Amino acid sequence: MATNIQELAINTVRALSIDAVQKANSGHPGLPLGAAPMAYALWMEHMTHNPKDAHWFNRDRFVLSAGHGSMLIYSLLHLAGYDLSMEEIKNFRQWGSKTPGHPEYHETPGVETTTGPLGQGISTAVGMALAEAFLAQKFNTDAHNVVDHYTYVIASDGDLMEGVALEATSLAGHWGLNKLIVLYDSNDITLDGEASMIFTEDVGKRFEANGWNVITVEDGNNYQPISAAIAQAKEEQERPTIIVCKTTIGFGSPNKSGSSKSHGSPLGDDEVKLTKEALGFPSDEAFFIPGEALEHWRSTIEQGEAAQSAWNTVMAEYKAANAELGQMLEDAIAGKLPDGWDADIPSFEKADATRSAGGAALNAIAQHIPTMIGGDADLAGSTKTLIKGEENTGPGSTAGRNVRFGVREHGMGAIVNGLQLHGGIIKPYSATFFTFSDYMRPAVRLGALMGLPVVYVFTHDSIGLGEDGPTHQPVEHMMAMRAIPNLYVFRPGDPNEAAESWRTMMMLDKPCTIVLSRQKMQALSGEHIQEGVAHGAYTYADAEGEPDVILMATGSELEIAVATYNQLMEDGVKARVVSMPCWELFEEQDDTYKESVLPKSVRARVSIEAGITTGWQKYVGLDGIAIGVDTFGASAPYKKIYEEYGLTVEKMVEAAKHLL
Repeated sequence: MATNIQELAINTVRALSIDAVQKANSGHPGLPLGAAPMAYALWMEHMTHNPKDAHWFNRDRFVLSAGHGSMLIYSLLHLAGYDLSMEEIKNFRQWGSKTPGHPEYHETPGVETTTGPLGQGISTAVGMALAEAFLAQKFNTDAHNVVDHYTYVIASDGDLMEGVALEATSLAGHWGLNKLIVLYDSNDITLDGEASMIFTEDVGKRFEANGWNVITVEDGNNYQPISAAIAQAKEEQERPTIIVCKTTIGFGSPNKSGSSKSHGSPLGDDEVKLTKEALGFPSDEAFFIPGEALEHWRSTIEQGEAAQSAWNTVMAEYKAANAELGQMLEDAIAGKLPDGWDADIPSFEKADATRSAGGAALNAIAQHIPTMIGGDADLAGSTKTLIKGEENTGPGSTAGRNVRFGVREHGMGAIVNGLQLHGGIIKPYSATFFTFSDYMRPAVRLGALMGLPVVYVFTHDSIGLGEDGPTHQPVEHMMAMRAIPNLYVFRPGDPNEAAESWRTMMMLDKPCTIVLSRQKMQALSGEHIQEGVAHGAYTYADAEGEPDVILMATGSELEIAVATYNQLMEDGVKARVVSMPCWELFEEQDDTYKESVLPKSVRARVSIEAGITTGWQKYVGLDGIAIGVDTFGASAPYKKIYEEYGLTVEKMVEAAKHLL
């Protein structure tokens, strides 16, 4: 039986969590039982948040990186008074509920990011903390701190084993993100057994080496020393903090406490009863919440509303004293593009690499959007994504708009997701070579799952890379990106399409990938390019009347298709060139538009793209021919590789005439 209101409130979280897992007959009861004290200490004694406004800008952010223990956060949200009913708790892991198996952004009020793939939550939280630090340096004044909040994480040993977490937390220490506080649920148990069989490193020393403040709490089953540790962490001014909490997985379960048996399976009806008896709860009443405990938890509403009201007052004073800055901050929070943001997007008449054209367009846009930031994986000279005239991020300096990620592609992707999730950062972007998209694919996938309007820039897009050879030449990657739902994938065919791709991406509310060339490409002309790119695919060149053959291309192969068109027209063959920079946008167009570009009556179709041909069958049909690279690349000058692999005008003409 609980001896005080704090213990009763903690045990309420435990009992509610195991009841929901048991009713679903699916889930992870061990973490909520063990981590409830640290969650209580954080949510009730330190975290500033308003359950009645989950999107209040200056709230503290909380990330349950150990997303498998999702009933912990659902119990917290329900008890604290967020818009998450008991009915939703009872429908844990069921179709259409707001309580899915792992926390999902957009699905549940109060969930700040989708977690579950281990390591992603803590890494995304680094991006949130960087956003807070950047915006604070940009907008706060001596008289007004309008951006002033913490990012808190509960992480597991599984999170800290993942490489992405090492990449991101290394950067957090390097940048000195002192308002990032991680509570490490160190229970010495993994899904398969004792952690000692796979994880014996000294986590504290690892984080110390990466520039973190490390605090250890030996009794993680007691909320008071955890609360004291959080208070100590908040005093740290130069480093992020990790609090190593020694906890007991499945705490309270007589037969499964401290065992992997409580990790990923329901306790079972009998064990649930025994556990609730041990916690002082009625064993025969599911989903029981003591009135005293609920009243205690709901006190966070009044505290949160008071905190938000006080911030609103400060914000009003700030705007009165700093009208321009205040409006800029409000627009940034709203994600509003300023008037004239695209006024300086360039057009091109000379041949250039699309990576260079893309960099020019990025800079033309960024000069109008002061909270547009991003960076690269130690490849800025090659990706052309530096914002000119702006500072770099660095130790203790988070005001720079050029985020230097180093060779950490996976961490970079997660951090960029966190920048967007925080709010106030408009269209954050990352950049690296396309072949290394494999290293950050899990983060890109989560960005797509959450529908985050970010931009993942990839350059050196194909065998056109040339002499660096097959390790650096992406061939399957284009289709791999197109296979991710909810992601727009752009591969512009010339410098002007690259610039217009940036214009289009800025107005889309989903994540985008833009894939750019190393080699120079002819600058194509035509007033229809802007509108064409916005539609995803368009007729670039045409014959009078219905064409005999349709030539389709993306990227650097567009100029091959145009040259093929010219040759066929000279030979008396009526041809049409269709540029397809973004399949996903094209698929969103109505049937009339799609028919106007790719009429069903024309079955003679040839596509060309410097990657695998899988997927092109959707557009060339059973009768068409897809020219591509269905093997790995080679090391040689790129023109020689194109010739050897049959990416030539001659091969495309031959294919077209064969169909006719």
